[in-house]
Amino acid sequence: MSVECQRLVEEARRVEGERRLLLHEALRLLECYGLPVAHFALARSPGEAEEAAVRLGGRVALKIVSPDIPHKSDVGGVVVGVEAGEAARVYRELVERVSRRAPGARIVGVLVQEVVPEGLEVIVGGLRDDVFGPLVALGLGGVLVEVYEDVAFKPTPLTDLDVDDMVSELRASKLLKGYRGMPPRDVDALKDAVLRVSRLMEELPVKELDINPLMLYAEGEGAKIVDARIVLAAR
Repeated sequence: MSVECQRLVEEARRVEGERRLLLHEALRLLECYGLPVAHFALARSPGEAEEAAVRLGGRVALKIVSPDIPHKSDVGGVVVGVEAGEAARVYRELVERVSRRAPGARIVGVLVQEVVPEGLEVIVGGLRDDVFGPLVALGLGGVLVEVYEDVAFKPTPLTDLDVDDMVSELRASKLLKGYRGMPPRDVDALKDAVLRVSRLMEELPVKELDINPLMLYAEGEGAKIVDARIVLAAR
């Protein structure tokens, strides 16, 4: 683990009270645990947004970063498919629009993130239960998780067999194996992500963790995390 990651992990362990990590902080912490996060950078000015877009390959998503805005899309805080030459302009428009729709919200900056290919949207999450302790969740991601409520839970620490059980519990598990012309998904990458979340839940005082979506690709092609929410709370 890098020096930066060691510092971030120690800061998380020493949290006092309850603290919701900012988007870039949550994604970086997941990176520190080896999870496959889509490349990103935090921009605090239009110029930094353009520089980050060039560095990330040109076509990016811009997402507002604010401790006062839990749902970015509700205030027009996400723009996808921005070319590098337009990043500075979109940064200014994004901040102006969010400031107008959420007056008084503190804006830390804008997350500039690579645009990843579409995949099967999966949710991997966690919560700390008063009785069972840390739990890990697995289910369909995106809006489907709320529509179908197809989610499996297990207490940590998890083993490979535990994750196999979670996958088999899902009514939508057939989507992972390939269905109606869709390719089989990279279940090994999914299992690795779930096991890494289990370790994170064991080692850190996480109250809530929500990776949604984790884009799961065809067998052998891995996965990418594009959004996450983490709430820490002192034990």
